[in-house]
Amino acid sequence: MTEPRDGDPPPGLDLTTAEWGMWQAFRNGSTHDLRTAHPQRNDPSGPYAWGPERSVRARVVALLLLDGPPPQPGRVAALKLNGVHITGQLDLAGGSIEPYVEMKNCRFEQEVLLPESHFTTLRLVGCALPRLEAARLRTEGDLHLPRCIVEHGIRLTDAHIGTDLLLNQLVVRRDRRGQSISADGLTVGQDLQAEMIESHGELSMRGAQIGVSLSLRGAQLRNPYGRRALNAPQLTVERSLYLTAAGVSSYGSSTPPYGTSNTPTRGTRIQRFECEGGMRLDDGRFNDAVDFDQARFIMENDQELSLRRIQTPELRFVGERPQRGRVILSGARVVNLVDKSVSWPGPGGLAMAGFSYECLIPVGHFPLSRRLEWVAAATPEFSRGPYETLATAMRTSGEDAEAREVLLAKERRRRETLPPAGKLWGYLQDWTVAYGYRPGRAAVWMAVLWAIGSVFFAHNRPDPIKPGESPNWNASLYTLDLLLPVIDLGQDGYWKPDGAVQWAAIVMVMLGWILATTVAAGASRLLRRQ
Repeated sequence: MTEPRDGDPPPGLDLTTAEWGMWQAFRNGSTHDLRTAHPQRNDPSGPYAWGPERSVRARVVALLLLDGPPPQPGRVAALKLNGVHITGQLDLAGGSIEPYVEMKNCRFEQEVLLPESHFTTLRLVGCALPRLEAARLRTEGDLHLPRCIVEHGIRLTDAHIGTDLLLNQLVVRRDRRGQSISADGLTVGQDLQAEMIESHGELSMRGAQIGVSLSLRGAQLRNPYGRRALNAPQLTVERSLYLTAAGVSSYGSSTPPYGTSNTPTRGTRIQRFECEGGMRLDDGRFNDAVDFDQARFIMENDQELSLRRIQTPELRFVGERPQRGRVILSGARVVNLVDKSVSWPGPGGLAMAGFSYECLIPVGHFPLSRRLEWVAAATPEFSRGPYETLATAMRTSGEDAEAREVLLAKERRRRETLPPAGKLWGYLQDWTVAYGYRPGRAAVWMAVLWAIGSVFFAHNRPDPIKPGESPNWNASLYTLDLLLPVIDLGQDGYWKPDGAVQWAAIVMVMLGWILATTVAAGASRLLRRQ
């Protein structure tokens, strides 16, 4: 039997013309381009058949990658394909692939199997494939899948990507479990860009870790089949999560081959981030920001945008108001809350028990009255926490008057939960000293009662108890002695009111005690708050 010469294919492989060209291109590190002169026939997801002249067997591709020939002298071996049809199943499971791999505009006949495999860099650009199975895949460099169309889902569970994971403009449909991309436990060394992707099914990233930023700008996440379109609890992003708009060219496809420009240029339109279905980011850690600028959420009544217990220095909630579903911020911890009044859902659509933030940065007009409506919408049953958190944020910003208004609104809201006697006492405190948050009212009430009493007693002098021993009559001092329950001005004990004058004196004493009690209650409340 004749041994193959160095660099020749093994005997019996019977390479076709297309495969022989691929073999030589691999040794040269050049691109094997089988595209035709008719652009419409080069679409890998199009209706046109690709014949033998454009087809290579998956087993030959696997042979090149796993045990390929040496490169030509002075060249670096690499597999670069453009417009090629890969027939059969490409199975590289558990393999260690050293050559650089880049396939553009290729069509795969069957699913691609890459579980447990190890690549330096893998780039599939604009390809069409039934499914990508790549659990526990490991790459030293990038994994690129921009503009690919995957009909039955992608599995990247526990995969480790050394640098960037690029999924821009990817179109992926659900697998038999209803998931479009299963990436639980995924680790990405640098950026994960999934801008303007179309995900039909659940995008799952539970416990994923992203080394820099995660960008879903302009993404369209749709899952009318299940509860959530994005399921990513315990997600860690070292910098920012972008769920914002992206610029789309109006002059055809001018998107860079490996990414989307973040700066819209002339002739571009804006494509919003849109999520049809629930979103779960519970217990996530985002070390710079979570940005919802211009985001749109389309949810059913039983679905949620859940941000329970997330931690981030800045939450930018400036998207479109959800018409249905609920926004849950319970237990979340934020430093800066950037928001719009028109972005938050109405009563019953918002929950934020235990939600803490330090600084409010409203975008556009967001008056205190609307801010109080925001808190009320989040607390269908009264809770002190949201009001006190808002008051603290107001006070931190130097808005002490607004902080007092918030705390006054809290007391008025609490009053509605009390029994009738408590409500009556609450109304009394509100009318007199506004629960202690407007102490100037006490002086006004005292002045009014003093003036009324002085005028009344000036025209209705009571008789002295012991004639000749009483001091000179002074209606103003007598009224003030009745109103002040603790201080004795030496007037009350020398006069004996009778009839209507007696009833007037009793009313003054009662009003004085009520005023003093409410002032004391308000003062103690202020001391406790401080």
